[in-house]
Amino acid sequence: MKILDKFDLTNKVALITGASKGIGLAIARAFGEAGGKIVISSRNQINLDVEARQLSEQGIEVTAIAANIGNFASMTKLVEQTINKYGGIDILVNNAAANPVFGAVMDTDSAAYDKIMQVNVKGPFELTKLVQESMISRGGGSIINISSIGGLSPEPMVGIYSVSKAALISLTKVVAKELGEKNIRANAICPGLIKTKFSEALWKNEKVLTSIMRHQPIAEIGEPEDIAGLALFLASDASSYCTGGVYTADGGYTI
Repeated sequence: MKILDKFDLTNKVALITGASKGIGLAIARAFGEAGGKIVISSRNQINLDVEARQLSEQGIEVTAIAANIGNFASMTKLVEQTINKYGGIDILVNNAAANPVFGAVMDTDSAAYDKIMQVNVKGPFELTKLVQESMISRGGGSIINISSIGGLSPEPMVGIYSVSKAALISLTKVVAKELGEKNIRANAICPGLIKTKFSEALWKNEKVLTSIMRHQPIAEIGEPEDIAGLALFLASDASSYCTGGVYTADGGYTI
């Protein structure tokens, strides 16, 4: 087999959360271009339909299903609809995230804490449980959790978000250990500063941006596509010997 053939996702079904924009949408496009059948999900069906239509016009097999990753019933329905549509799930990308606060950790109230942990940690935990039987029945699968460099070293002004992303890294490693014998791999990607709406409070703040660029060897803001290539590697057979890994894509910021 040629090495490029290992990146082929033909006949693979990928479920991607937080996929109506930014990193999730870029990953969906990359997986679709590699031949995968894609289910994109976020909370807003209208936005999903717009993006699904554009992906479809590019020749990508895609289905849009709205879901709330903070709600178990909604996640269950998402997985059931995906399996009913395509027969199973081979790849899960837990990209949906929440960060309703920007400030000192001691100023974070309990409601904000609960929301962040519910979406960023419990959501991926529950979705992993929901997809595992389908993956096992199909001979294995790949779970990709989108964490953050904040999960490796706490980022200023996003303290509880950093805590949640550290927990997601730990969850990734636990899943990798427990499901490895079922041929299910789990890996985490830790993006640095990526130009998305989710992170605009950082890259639109000139003081914060200057500080980041001063410590970053590649002194540029990343693009969602910079994460999509790494995700494609982890979703495909090219990474068949990789599990429990934590991969940074941050312009060298964490060096």
